[in-house]
Amino acid sequence: MTRVIAGSAGGRRLVVPSGSLTRPTSDRAREGLFSTLQSLIDLEGAAVLDLYAGSGALGLEALSRGAGRATLVDDDPRALAAMRTNAQELELPATVVEADVGRFLQGDVAPYDVLLLDPPYDVDVDPVLAALLPWVGPDAVVMVERRTRGPVPTPPRELRELRSRRYGEATLWYFSRS
Repeated sequence: MTRVIAGSAGGRRLVVPSGSLTRPTSDRAREGLFSTLQSLIDLEGAAVLDLYAGSGALGLEALSRGAGRATLVDDDPRALAAMRTNAQELELPATVVEADVGRFLQGDVAPYDVLLLDPPYDVDVDPVLAALLPWVGPDAVVMVERRTRGPVPTPPRELRELRSRRYGEATLWYFSRS
């Protein structure tokens, strides 16, 4: 069972898995995210890694805004089906990877320009940020979405905070290499 959300990936509707495991980023936060990203990095041709990708909305949006490639990672079968459907419907060349994020990050390392993390709010992102470090390209931007009233992400010392933006219940944190 899936549901459809509007205003995503170039204004087209996306399929989102039903249930509480996938929490789509709000339209307002997504617009803010890409406005901020475009002020920090040139998306044209960028390599994007979307971890805990859910419907794939963030990675697909990056592709629709000129990113060169996007890898979407999740381990929920319903999310994977939604990602594949969305990429096919939008005719965007996303690579969908079925994997637990922790296991994925232990695999062959490839540097990315934009790294998007929107895990379930109960996931401790600090160890994920540490494991992610080898994947962060030299001029890359890392974005982490967290609950506004939750703990502030504490990245490894090799990453520095660029800024944060609050969108209601969600806060988006931006980091780059120190």
